Amino acid sequence: MLNFLLRRLAAGVVTLFVALFIMYILVDAAIDPLADLVESTAPNKEQLIAQRTAELNLDTNVVIRFFWWIGDVVTGDLGEAWRSGQDVSGLLTRAIGSTLELVAAATVLSLLVGVTVGIVSALRQYSAFDYVIIFLSFLLYSLPSFWVAVLLKQWGAIGFNDFLRDPVIGWGVVVALSLVVGLLWSLAVGGSARRRVQVFAIAAAANVALFAYIQLTGWWDRPQIGPVLLALLGAGTAFAVAGVFAGLHNRRALYTGLTVVVLGVVLYFPMQVVFDSIDESHLLIAGLALLTVGVGYLVGRLFGGPDWRTSARTGAAVALVMGTLIFIDQVMQVWGPYFQALSGRPIPTFGDRTPNLGGNYWVQVLDSYTHLVLPTATLVLIAFASYTRYSRSSMLEVLNQDYIRTARAKGLPERLVVVRHGFRNALIPLATIVPIDVITLLGGAVITENVFARPGMGQLFVRSLMDAEQAPVMAYLIVVATLAIIANIVADIVYAAIDPRIRLDA
Repeated sequence: MLNFLLRRLAAGVVTLFVALFIMYILVDAAIDPLADLVESTAPNKEQLIAQRTAELNLDTNVVIRFFWWIGDVVTGDLGEAWRSGQDVSGLLTRAIGSTLELVAAATVLSLLVGVTVGIVSALRQYSAFDYVIIFLSFLLYSLPSFWVAVLLKQWGAIGFNDFLRDPVIGWGVVVALSLVVGLLWSLAVGGSARRRVQVFAIAAAANVALFAYIQLTGWWDRPQIGPVLLALLGAGTAFAVAGVFAGLHNRRALYTGLTVVVLGVVLYFPMQVVFDSIDESHLLIAGLALLTVGVGYLVGRLFGGPDWRTSARTGAAVALVMGTLIFIDQVMQVWGPYFQALSGRPIPTFGDRTPNLGGNYWVQVLDSYTHLVLPTATLVLIAFASYTRYSRSSMLEVLNQDYIRTARAKGLPERLVVVRHGFRNALIPLATIVPIDVITLLGGAVITENVFARPGMGQLFVRSLMDAEQAPVMAYLIVVATLAIIANIVADIVYAAIDPRIRLDA
């Protein structure tokens, strides 16, 4: 492993240097810092041109300027944006922070939803559910992102903000939505006609109950999860995680998940005190998240048994969900003052922060999340289509392999065949695609950031290029090129971790 990393890092450094050299020359040829002065009618135009030429060293050979620039970069100096006089390091830090928020949310959601739906679609090949997913995937994949973003602005922000003035959903709409949800669940689960009817009835009834709870409790005005809903959602998660990854017959794994749910509900109340004392500390939240996962893993380990690792993984997964729900509940508790501060229109259509908002840490977190809703939804809808297609085709290929037929012939349960033998191998193609996609997004979702006016990496690159500022453009390219090299190395490592036939030091 160490030899592999050293070889790849050495090759990466050489590749980075050559790429930056080529890009520096191309950017220098593409921009003209003197364009505005050349077209100027000022009487001292020649003096201004000479002054800017000397200031930006434009009379020096471009190759020499590149080595001056790369020398400054090695010492940690990324230069200055000459028009605004701002330090490039500060501009880059601000842009990376905004883009990371967007990329993290969009990547996690699109992977979870896309891979899950794609695998279910593969397992229900040529069924009505499969055809529906294929249609939606191709439809979303063909839609331009700017058009999706504009529609979300209209209906996801303006329409929803108008709805919040009088948040009442007609019972006819509730019943219609519940029937659609029940139908989708019955198609996804499949099985005999009796089983489909049962799933349809349960899903539709659960959806009606959920909307009834929202309507009758005034949830739109005071959104929260609370201990009761936390217990119900946690129990459902425990059964789902244990059922998929261990099987409900594995009582140790199921009891581990339910024990973690009980601990989460018990700790819900003292955690309110802990959260109230938090003041702008993302690191503390991250530490609490790691502690939560560790506790869940420990609970599974304490239940023991010959397959304790399955119980431990189940406990860790359920603990992560419980911790996330408690965190979301805490953020929801400041909805009232935030709603009032934004004059009853809490879903914004531009930017990544509300200027001069004020408030405590949780208000700032809620403000950040509401600004993420629309651009994240745009990226998720587009990425969902591609991840669904990748995971479906990969799973279908895996299910036709000899070792899958052998596992079934040995009498293994279908759940075990799919989860332990099929799912892991179906992830191998995604291990190559996902890191590259993440780096592409880190480079800036240029169109999405432009529509929603998010000051991210894409906006920084476009604005700097239009202003003929070479230093910010090259700083952007350093980040993107470095991350692209790292992404390829990570993809190889993940590939080897998933597929034991691959040896990095071979």
